Amino acid sequence: MALYITDECINCDVCEPVCPNNAIYQGQDIYEINPDLCTECVGHFDSPQCVDVCPIDCIPLDPKVVESKEQLLQKFHRIINKETP
Repeated sequence: MALYITDECINCDVCEPVCPNNAIYQGQDIYEINPDLCTECVGHFDSPQCVDVCPIDCIPLDPKVVESKEQLLQKFHRIINKETP
């Protein structure tokens, strides 16, 4: 599953810089996560960095984007291969 940010977000700016895939961006009112880029930090870290740093616990799994660890790892490899010349 990808993660998403709920409307409880206080725009504290701590999640965006820790995302290794640049999946987090400032939306109209709160930060948002691009599910096409979110790997839950699989391939980078043992746990989602945005969840680890969020002071209000507003970044749950997105039930609309169900993915296995294997699918997240495949997405990680696709993202990395696009970034590497």
